[in-house]
Amino acid sequence: MIEIKGLTKKYGELFAIREINLSLAAGDVFGFIGPNGAGKTTTMRILATLLQPTWGEAYVAGHSIYTAPKEIRRAIGYMPDFFGVYDDMKVIEYLEFFAAAYRIRGEKRRQVCDDVLELVDLGYKRDALVTSLSRGMTQRLGLARVLLHDPQVLLLDEPASGLDPRARIEIRALLKELRNMGKTIMVSSHILPELADVCNKIGIIERGELIVNADVADVMKQVRQQMVLKVGVADRDGKTQEDAAKLLSNHPQVESVEPPPAGPATGPLTVTLKADALDASEVGRALFEAGYAVTLLKEDEINLETAFMTLTQGITS
Repeated sequence: MIEIKGLTKKYGELFAIREINLSLAAGDVFGFIGPNGAGKTTTMRILATLLQPTWGEAYVAGHSIYTAPKEIRRAIGYMPDFFGVYDDMKVIEYLEFFAAAYRIRGEKRRQVCDDVLELVDLGYKRDALVTSLSRGMTQRLGLARVLLHDPQVLLLDEPASGLDPRARIEIRALLKELRNMGKTIMVSSHILPELADVCNKIGIIERGELIVNADVADVMKQVRQQMVLKVGVADRDGKTQEDAAKLLSNHPQVESVEPPPAGPATGPLTVTLKADALDASEVGRALFEAGYAVTLLKEDEINLETAFMTLTQGITS
């Protein structure tokens, strides 16, 4: 659905983006993350045919940004990080205005507007003035607007920007619903943990260069090469969690064992396995065979925010 080859944009001697290469298939949800000024918006504006690159090529839904901009605009829904609304319009009038711009006419136009309002859970606000909407509702109205013509591809630039926690959860739920509908989505955001939950692929851009482009799981593996476990043991029959820590410290597959920061009784042990250890089964077996009452044994998952901080330096282009 999206194919980018060597995409570059220069302003004088400054590279806004440099040699971006990216391929997204139908149904992919791509989380585009990076510091402010890294090149996320520039990339999206080029894909939306609102900005010409200096060189490189990009195809959206099979159409070139150079030769078929009108076809691309029919195939995409582009939501910028800041967009204007018409204050003196009701919500339904606002959507009908844009539906008319997409040449959706007659009874179908009213039905389409009602359908997208229900999708974004704004049906009860159809007759409210746009000015009466909260920031979160306005963002959802913006999403409704770009969905009117049922686009194949969605380009969403910071859709959760400036939202309170409840509104961010609502936007995340909406993105999941759009993913389930089979839309190809490129979404940029600084709300990093939410992206890991929604996206199957992520790209990390810094100084205009795409330094990471992979499945979410592969990025996590790149950041953490060794498996880290959380291990909890109940004090029973004279065997304590502190004793379990000593046992695991001598295990051939264990590299290190760290107690909870506030002491052995306040939480689980953090057990780092050696690089050649493939799973946690041997650690669990050793504890069970030694007679310990294991209450917790799970991998300590690294989150996307930690991955982002590890892989980037916070430098913009």
